[in-house]
Amino acid sequence: VRKLNPATGEVITKIAAAEAEDVDVAVQAAQKAFPAWAETPAAERGRLLLRLADLIEENSEELAQLESLDTGHPIKDSRRLDVPRTAACFRYFGGIADKIEGNVIPVEQGFLNYTTREPIGVVGQIVPWNFPLMFTSWKLGPALAAGNVVVMKPSEITPLSTLKIAELIKKAGFPDGVVNIVPGYGHTAGQRLADHPDIGKISFTGSTQTGRSIVNASSGNLKRVQLELGGKGANIVFEDANLDAAVNGAAWAIFHNQGQACIAGSRLVLHEEIADQFLEKFVALAQSIRLGDPLDPNTEMGPLTSELHRDKVLAYAKIAVEQGGKILLGGTAPQDARLKNGYFVMPTIVEAKVDDRVAQEEVFGPFVTVIRFKDDAEALQIANGTEYGLGSGLWTNNLQRAHLFAKKIKAGMCWINSYKRVNPGSPFGGVGKSGYGREMGFEAIHDYTEVKSVWVNVDAIIPPHFQRGE
Repeated sequence: VRKLNPATGEVITKIAAAEAEDVDVAVQAAQKAFPAWAETPAAERGRLLLRLADLIEENSEELAQLESLDTGHPIKDSRRLDVPRTAACFRYFGGIADKIEGNVIPVEQGFLNYTTREPIGVVGQIVPWNFPLMFTSWKLGPALAAGNVVVMKPSEITPLSTLKIAELIKKAGFPDGVVNIVPGYGHTAGQRLADHPDIGKISFTGSTQTGRSIVNASSGNLKRVQLELGGKGANIVFEDANLDAAVNGAAWAIFHNQGQACIAGSRLVLHEEIADQFLEKFVALAQSIRLGDPLDPNTEMGPLTSELHRDKVLAYAKIAVEQGGKILLGGTAPQDARLKNGYFVMPTIVEAKVDDRVAQEEVFGPFVTVIRFKDDAEALQIANGTEYGLGSGLWTNNLQRAHLFAKKIKAGMCWINSYKRVNPGSPFGGVGKSGYGREMGFEAIHDYTEVKSVWVNVDAIIPPHFQRGE
């Protein structure tokens, strides 16, 4: 696979592409490693994860450079967000490894009933191209802490930081076969992970369309499936909101990582009383965002990660106009000659109707759709008016309204007077066509373990079930 620099279109390097047979070899290695890894004391598994977190911090600058070179993330974000969050995730699950508990169930007199949580075995994991470094930790952390072994496929577009993590895993002292990285294409390596009969679970982050194919392929051995798919997050600004905070928060919600985030606040839902005032400030802020080389510390927004994706995002600007939308800003590639070979898109703001394609379909770029509302009932209807349900946000000083909307919005996550906050201890995932299952937190540990119920007859007298005549 040719690995291109998204800022210049130049070839960085070439990466071997795993075929189905390579996945089979990796699964065999994982199967061989599983019994010993599952029996490794939980505290020792945790110690290795903590050691890996230390190594990530020791190699933080190299990882940040790789992530920015690979994806187009501005280097300042890779340094202050991606790398520290990756280390924090491994450290969290390193600490949780020896704290995975079962329960004692109150059952009838004379019996002790307790549950244990046991690892699933070999799990397959498919990492997306938008935040490859962080998602590598989100998937590996809970799986390894719970005693599973892993076969992971990074995206063929952005494999570099995951491969560096593999190198650090080896250096940390993880046994051979516990983690296996198979870079390759989705239709070959990814397909084999999904349909492999010896994989007990598949964890996939990516598009809803591919998620459906993962579910279909997994049916052969009824493997567990955890999906984190698309999103069309509603970011609602009420009339009583702190406008300056909401403007800054809304810009972060959609323009961070060039809008290439499933949780992006891609639908900006504005109360009609403050919409014009908000948009004046919001457009001015978007116009001031500095596009440039992602390795330049002054760059605030880099290129999209691939040429194909850049073209898809720009096509949505044409679709918006065809359906009567109004482009307030952007909708084109930048005119700066220094950026002409990269996959850049200007920050784009479009006013549209609720049912327009740009208000319903995931664009996955620096592209926000503006919709106005009159009252709370209409705002909630708009927020729940798509098939997705991942991230959502609202800006208000009304405490009652905030909690009511947090309850009624159909989404796996809701941020109040903020947006896009994540933490290793907080579950991450969606509902509807945004998928099911959760990354991070104890919820992730639950998703990587099987529950076993154990019954012990302590002093119960059980009469014979069958009477024999004399």
